[in-house]
Amino acid sequence: MKIAILSRKYDLYSTRRLVEAANKHGHQADVIDTLRCYMNITSSKPTIHYKGNELPHYDAVVPRIGASITFYGAAVVRQLEMMNVFCVNDSVAITRARDKLRCLQLLSKKGIGLPITGFAHSLDEIKDLIKMVGGPPLIIKFLEGTQGIGVVLVETSKAARSVIEAFLGLKVNILVQEYIKEAAGVDIRCFVVGGEVVAAMKRQSQSAEEFRSNLHRGGEAISIEITEEERTMAIRAAHIMGLNVAGIDMLRSQRGPLIIEVNASPGIEGIEKATKKDVAGSIIEFIERSMESAKST
Repeated sequence: MKIAILSRKYDLYSTRRLVEAANKHGHQADVIDTLRCYMNITSSKPTIHYKGNELPHYDAVVPRIGASITFYGAAVVRQLEMMNVFCVNDSVAITRARDKLRCLQLLSKKGIGLPITGFAHSLDEIKDLIKMVGGPPLIIKFLEGTQGIGVVLVETSKAARSVIEAFLGLKVNILVQEYIKEAAGVDIRCFVVGGEVVAAMKRQSQSAEEFRSNLHRGGEAISIEITEEERTMAIRAAHIMGLNVAGIDMLRSQRGPLIIEVNASPGIEGIEKATKKDVAGSIIEFIERSMESAKST
């Protein structure tokens, strides 16, 4: 089987591990730089060209698309779908998950536990917006932020008003979210592949002053046993978003698990090192099962 890994760089841990796992299972895996792809959009034979040549046929593709290139990356995945290539995560699911507001609205509609979240456009509504999410302390979060960038904890109503006014004044879209104090700087990442949680880790912020637990911000990760409720919630969230591979981030609160983010291109390094599980291999095995199922139908 020929598998394409859509990724900007081969030497990224996640990309390298996917290639290694594919080779270990007896498949050919090629790394394709998403931004070097260019498309011939036609009704008769849609194609993708890459570095001066038409891209050969692949049986499956694993999109590893960063947030900064979502629009173009999703277009490439969409073109591959038109060429009848099996995409581990399809273009609609990727763009749906990348839109944090849309993601939370879809999860809310299905009754998934979430922190109280507010979204507004007018500066005139700030006071009521702060009250709506339970007042300070609260979290202000960029819609386009990743890896903990653009996430601010504010302790007072005055500080919240100042930060919200500044961001809205700069035309930055933000979410205002309740602060889950009992989480104490800890969140859980569940790695879902093909409707199963194949690994889970607990991420702890690096200090008492740092509330963000992202590994890119110095957080520490250890393997964790999740509850059946947390497992079910992670699987449901991935299914609602239409993702076959997803990183589901949640907090433990007094009212149960609360999902804070759904990641369509979750990193493999942190969770493999924390849990000692072959997550990349699980993704390749999911592709094998999907291809076998397609052949039998």
